[in-house]
Amino acid sequence: MIPIPQYPLYSAALSELGAVQVNYYLDEERQWALNVTELRRALKEARTRCQPRALCIINPGNPTGQVQSRKCIEEVIHFAWEEKLFLLADEVYQDNIWAKGSQFHSFKKVLFEMGPKYSESLELASFHSISKGFMGECGFRGGYMEIINMDPAVQQQLTKLVSVRLCPPVLGQIVVDAVVNPPQPGDPSYQQFIQEKQVVLSALAEKARLTEETFNRAPGIHCNPVQGAMYSFPRIELPARAVQEAKAQGLAPDMFFCRKLLEETGICIVPGSGFGQREGTYHFR
Repeated sequence: MIPIPQYPLYSAALSELGAVQVNYYLDEERQWALNVTELRRALKEARTRCQPRALCIINPGNPTGQVQSRKCIEEVIHFAWEEKLFLLADEVYQDNIWAKGSQFHSFKKVLFEMGPKYSESLELASFHSISKGFMGECGFRGGYMEIINMDPAVQQQLTKLVSVRLCPPVLGQIVVDAVVNPPQPGDPSYQQFIQEKQVVLSALAEKARLTEETFNRAPGIHCNPVQGAMYSFPRIELPARAVQEAKAQGLAPDMFFCRKLLEETGICIVPGSGFGQREGTYHFR
């Protein structure tokens, strides 16, 4: 089960593995909120054609930029526990929180605070990366996952899978160490680290605000608040003639829009159809 809109590598990985993609839709009218009622709908429909095994959550959202509330996370954990689903928590943007009132809550922390009923039985994998947070080290690649309550036989196979990669990304591993063990108060570099971190985060927060305000001033574009992560996912209203012309050219309407924008302005954006969206709506990231 993956969110729609989604990070396209999820659908690509499922396709490569021959697995079944089960879509659940985020609620655009509620700032891309995750609704457990929608999870139940998607699961019930999927069970007519397959046996779902895992639920993926992206928080903060990519490409939608929403930050899930603690209450929502508790409901998701209960749902996954109740339905015996392996929970995959993509939390790579956890340091990037922009909106007032928004706060990052890790699935692992909430899981253990909910008590042994959940924490001793729910299978959970949490993901973090060096190239997605405030560090922004996109030239380096490295990350880690933490596994909770995985079946030992399955974990043995996972260990085999990751062990066949004989050449470790050494530079990426060095940055991972810096991410998980940052300077602490009293360390010589602590003040400089905090100052540089705040400069980066403040600049990104201002860009998030500016993005939302600018898009919402443009006719035919609606943009939800960018609560976190690194992206906005505005909805665009396309004239009927544009939709017809796109179909005549064999293009998705939002791809047609993105191409026209690139040709006429030089601005490159990514069509929402690449991430998934409700039928009849058009977006870009």
